Amino acid sequence: MSKTMWQGVIPALTTPFTADGEVDHDFLARHARWQVEAGCIGVVPLGSLGESATLSFEEKVAIVRTLVRALGDTAPVIPGIAALSTDEAVRLAKAVEAEGARGLMVLPAYAYSTDWREMGAHLRAVIGATGLPVLLYNNPIAYKTDFSAAQIAELAREFPQVEAVKESSGDLRRFAEIQELSGDRLVLLTGIDDAIVEGIAMGATGWIAGQVNAFPHESVALFERARAGGYPAVKALYDWFLPLLRLDTLPKFVQLIKLTQQCVGWGDERVRAPRLVLEGSERAAALAVIDRGIRTRPAL
Repeated sequence: MSKTMWQGVIPALTTPFTADGEVDHDFLARHARWQVEAGCIGVVPLGSLGESATLSFEEKVAIVRTLVRALGDTAPVIPGIAALSTDEAVRLAKAVEAEGARGLMVLPAYAYSTDWREMGAHLRAVIGATGLPVLLYNNPIAYKTDFSAAQIAELAREFPQVEAVKESSGDLRRFAEIQELSGDRLVLLTGIDDAIVEGIAMGATGWIAGQVNAFPHESVALFERARAGGYPAVKALYDWFLPLLRLDTLPKFVQLIKLTQQCVGWGDERVRAPRLVLEGSERAAALAVIDRGIRTRPAL
């Protein structure tokens, strides 16, 4: 598969729930189609924004099945692969491949942060379980496991299907280091909403985005304008978008982005426990940011 699969805006999809707490497959399908119609090039379900840690194995596979059916050949479904055990992650990778996933976003194991010998073994087992193209996901802030540029380069040499890296350490210097060690072997993506323009300046050609769930047209415009003309070309749009994009970087980013979706009429703020919907001053502060964004929304 061509590495063009990774070059563009790819939503990290939220997982919608019905009033009784089940996955809302009807809305999931509509939401994914809306994202692609707005110019997104694929979807990533089962990530941290998708509340993957609260989903059962069967729910994860069913979500991928729904999305593959909804999108068909129009855009790839690229599930996040994370689990408490290596065995479960391997089984999930195989199961979503059988359902029609066209790539994998491979995460470190949940809850266990360790050294490279163990984590490298985990990643090798998952990557080697299928022939699908792989996006490595480095987010030490969330997962307490940090893949160095040298470790990423090592996996890329060993596995031809490792095509891309979602670098979310928050350290933009990592982009230069990865390119120094790997050349143009890997496609670079950022997963931090409020550093997308900076990431593009450092070589990122893809964005696994969060607030795209509520603002897909604006997200695609931001990405394409920044890629074409850099910061000067996108400053006005970025200035408007940044307060909303920063909601993706806070501990309750799932609740905040789902609340944003609800406010724009494309989703519901329901989350799965232990998360709870926002309330009180925390909710009021978020709504002030969201309402201002909607009120001052620029024409594209």
